[in-house]
Amino acid sequence: MGGDDSDPRVALVAGATRGAGRAIAIELARAGFFVYPTGRSSRSAGPSEIGRPETIEETGELIAAAGGSGSALVVDHEDPAAVAELVERIERDHGRLDVLVNDIFGGDRYMEWDKPLWEHDWAGGLRMLQMGVHTHLITSHAALPLMLRTAEAHGTHGLVVEMTDGTSEANAPFRRNVGFYYDLVKANIERIVTGLTAELRELPVTAVGVTPGWMRSENMLENFGVTEGNWRDAVAQRPGFAISESPTYVARGVAALARASDAERWAGTIASVRQLADAYGFTDTDGSKPDCWGHLAKYGWDNDDERGIDEFR
Repeated sequence: MGGDDSDPRVALVAGATRGAGRAIAIELARAGFFVYPTGRSSRSAGPSEIGRPETIEETGELIAAAGGSGSALVVDHEDPAAVAELVERIERDHGRLDVLVNDIFGGDRYMEWDKPLWEHDWAGGLRMLQMGVHTHLITSHAALPLMLRTAEAHGTHGLVVEMTDGTSEANAPFRRNVGFYYDLVKANIERIVTGLTAELRELPVTAVGVTPGWMRSENMLENFGVTEGNWRDAVAQRPGFAISESPTYVARGVAALARASDAERWAGTIASVRQLADAYGFTDTDGSKPDCWGHLAKYGWDNDDERGIDEFR
């Protein structure tokens, strides 16, 4: 991140109620950042439309349990005024913002994998774009001025991380197995990274995309009827699940990137968690380094047996 400023650095993880966002918030806090995790699902305000039981308050408690510092907040990132107020609070409380992680989505419930555009529910499709694209633009628009002021004032280098699903190579063709709107959301994320990189050229903030592989989110574990503690039990029925990874894996990648002195070399790219693991020397919680996207590139999307698992884990 550059600079020799000794003040605690500040990170905003937008969309940190569960999954990768929650894990990233925890790992950034463990790495010494003061973290603002945000989300809509709350003990006080109730669940979001996703209907999951996790809350943003739980994320705050997990940060504290990991020995980190942060302030978990209920924020609707579709609301520009609410996001502007969030950034104003960060500046008021800390006077700086060094890292922004855009991990907001939650549009999975609207996916219709087996329908073409003209049969897909258009309201659900547009909702996916609002949740997965508009929120990222609203948040970056509000946060980047403070990030640029922070970098100039402290002699540091800021980082914007756009979380996505899939490498550039995987997303170059149309992904028929996810549906039109989901494919469009993820294509937009890469374009956001490209655009921000062009506009931030020669400015002290780097924009990079990061993708996990087959991540064992809370919902994914429930779908397979397992927990993170016994996830391998699901491999008997679905051998390909052996290439999966914990949310902590990609979270360690983002934390390593946020601490790195060479983060600029990733500018404008979509980095897989395996690429980051090889570059910065971390592993998943079990000591392995899964490479889901490498495995898919070699063995194809339709392969679901045990071929190549050991080669890419």
